[in-house]
Amino acid sequence: MSRGSKIFWPTFGFVILALAILAIAVISPAVDIFLPISLPPFFPRIPSVPLNETVIRIPMTVPRPGGVQHIVLEATLYRPSGPGPFPLVVLSHGTSRDPQQRLGGRLRYNAQSWEFVSLGFAVVIPMRRGYGRSEGDYAEGEGLCANSHFYEAGLESARDLRATVDYVSALPGIDRERLVLAGHSSGGFGSLVLASQGLPGMRGVISFGGGRGSTEVLNCSPDKLIKACGLAGLTTRVPTLWIYAENDSFFPPLLARKMSAAFHQAGGQVEFVMLPPFNQEGHYLFTDVRGLHRWTPAVNRFLNGLGFPGSMP
Repeated sequence: MSRGSKIFWPTFGFVILALAILAIAVISPAVDIFLPISLPPFFPRIPSVPLNETVIRIPMTVPRPGGVQHIVLEATLYRPSGPGPFPLVVLSHGTSRDPQQRLGGRLRYNAQSWEFVSLGFAVVIPMRRGYGRSEGDYAEGEGLCANSHFYEAGLESARDLRATVDYVSALPGIDRERLVLAGHSSGGFGSLVLASQGLPGMRGVISFGGGRGSTEVLNCSPDKLIKACGLAGLTTRVPTLWIYAENDSFFPPLLARKMSAAFHQAGGQVEFVMLPPFNQEGHYLFTDVRGLHRWTPAVNRFLNGLGFPGSMP
């Protein structure tokens, strides 16, 4: 290779990378919380741990007047190499403000999941009812603002997450006694609600920008959301980590602190982390891969404290 070629290719690579990151920065605020943002394959942070991705179908029964409905949920499962048994992270997605976007493809969160797989976790990402290609009707309606029922919506999320735990924890190579619930936005809130019901083997919960009821202008009914967090805290008996960014317009700092305070005052264990502003919209801290280095230190410390050794990359 000539000297000119040796200079050209690294320079060209950095130019392409810079353009890609600039493009993502432009579109990031317009991307809904339901859609993860992924960097192109030539991004220099290359995973050193294989994800061993598989697509699974999770059986679930839903009560109906006069009987039950049998459906299946589509989910992505990542696991480290080897026989295990591996601890399990159940990672739950958020909810799009646009109902049509809920019908998109399977969410993979591959970069985010890699952080957990690198610590030795298996990670499962279920598409709840009404999302992606999972069967069943959307069941997480919150009602009108004046009469919002956030906790009840969280119970429906929790129903899907429990079905996921029951199925995946019985698979070969999964340690049913070492379970962590994690989720973004409505998925974080649903994880907290499931934790409030008690779950064998559950060690802790991580909520990234958790909550429900956000609108384009403000939260639909903040007092009812705070009350719902208090209800979840009444019976949750495992440590929880709540992570927000200062410029999260979906759940601003004052509201987020009141939510966590209600959970704690009701008896729940809370570690609350407020991170500096992230890009133009802090609610995308988890779904945007550029936020990885922001939240991994807090998550790593939390998991170490639960008895899971190791360091995230």
